[in-house]
Amino acid sequence: MQKFLFLLLSLVLLGPLGIDLYLPTIPAIALGLNSSEALIQSTISLFILVLGLGQVIAGPLVDNYGRKPVAIAGILIYMVGAAMAALATTADIFVASRLMQGVAVCCTAVVAFSGVRDRMNGDDAARAFGFLNGTLNIIPALAPLLGGLLAEAFGWRAPFWFLVGYAVVVLFLVIVFLPETRPATTVAVKGLPVRQYLRILGDRRFISFAVVNAGAMGMALTYVSLAPNVLMGTAGLSPLQFSLVFGANGFWIMLVSFVANRIIHKIGRPFCLATGGILMGLGCLALVLGVALLGDAAQSHWLAYILPVACACAGLAFVMGPSTSYALEPYSNEAGVASALVGFIQMAGGAALGLIAMALSLQPKMSLALVMLVGCLLALHARQRSKQIKGQLKKIG
Repeated sequence: MQKFLFLLLSLVLLGPLGIDLYLPTIPAIALGLNSSEALIQSTISLFILVLGLGQVIAGPLVDNYGRKPVAIAGILIYMVGAAMAALATTADIFVASRLMQGVAVCCTAVVAFSGVRDRMNGDDAARAFGFLNGTLNIIPALAPLLGGLLAEAFGWRAPFWFLVGYAVVVLFLVIVFLPETRPATTVAVKGLPVRQYLRILGDRRFISFAVVNAGAMGMALTYVSLAPNVLMGTAGLSPLQFSLVFGANGFWIMLVSFVANRIIHKIGRPFCLATGGILMGLGCLALVLGVALLGDAAQSHWLAYILPVACACAGLAFVMGPSTSYALEPYSNEAGVASALVGFIQMAGGAALGLIAMALSLQPKMSLALVMLVGCLLALHARQRSKQIKGQLKKIG
């Protein structure tokens, strides 16, 4: 089972690599394509938006045609998109390449999370989802540094050629080693299953747990978006110092995820949800108190930002696995469609939450604190919901 999870992880990593690897090269890309940095920076949000929306279409595909064929198709599209970015001569071509990569990751992400649901249930599924989400944090830790080194040695196009090479390796692994996990009882889908989506979205249990991921993702996206401004602008860190601090937080989340996955059988999913919610709430409180009580010098120190963030991100590590497993548990016969909806709510909902918070007339720390508070409340509500369904698993569909 461990080999199977690492195969799924190789698919999931296509997404964060596509986001984080080129972060240090954005100014160089803008200069090389005679474009504005704002436009190149916007391709991150565009990528995430396409990733969220596209899963609604990818879900039926993996239920109709199987997990493996859709994974292979997604990897091939990803390779083409990465090559387009590496060869781009205009900003329009670059934006189109990012759109194509976003579409590709829709397929591979749904395949990965459907595969977990196909093979596991309950605490085992929660641990698997926690492993996938937790291990993803090694990418924000290492990818910007790798991308910067590649760009410094070979130019800004090099990180995208790296993505092409990585996709080739994953394609080989999937073709040779990934089994087809779609259950024989999977419900066939004709066209876009609007009624099926509406039925699942009408399930209070599903929504209660799926929105937890949106809150957690909104917090993560807000943190990532504001971190350069706060840490390099206000706190005065150099790009290298920023990479080290940013990377250290990624390793921290991965460590907490590992601990949470190790103890989930002992403490249970409900306790994990409560722990995660409390930690996000404490992170929110620490940011607010720092803004209210600390002097200008202390408030501008990078620790005044990163310590509350680390606390809240630890909460994220505790909630992602349990909330995903609770949401998908009743849908063994339509795991692709249900997984697509979880991904859609997580990515599109998280992006919307973060954009709304950043659009408000608040200073960056308060915007982040607001999203942390929302994540805290959603996790604690899910904890209350888990009391009502403990030991009661019914299949829907």
